[in-house]
Amino acid sequence: MRVVAGVALIAHEVARLRYEFFLGGGLAIQIPAILSGILLLVGLWTPIAGGLMAILELWNAFSQVGDPWFHILLGSFGVALALIGPGAWSVDARLFGWKRVDAEAEKL
Repeated sequence: MRVVAGVALIAHEVARLRYEFFLGGGLAIQIPAILSGILLLVGLWTPIAGGLMAILELWNAFSQVGDPWFHILLGSFGVALALIGPGAWSVDARLFGWKRVDAEAEKL
């Protein structure tokens, strides 16, 4: 899920960056979104990158004309990734260890 969300965010924002750069638009949303997608792709600072992704996509959903559902989908991916964490195959897991909750141990 982390890889799919990161690739989708990077591809969409690079396309928007090329379009808005051609028209002379600003880069204030695209650059942080691409950085967030790269962090998600490698699994570094996943809760922070997921939260940033959710905030930026929520901003995009309400500030642009057109269909907001793609931005809502990417924002919900960001919230989910911020809550569930990076997973076993990520830089965060290698640096800090993979955290697992054991339900049987919690009963004691």
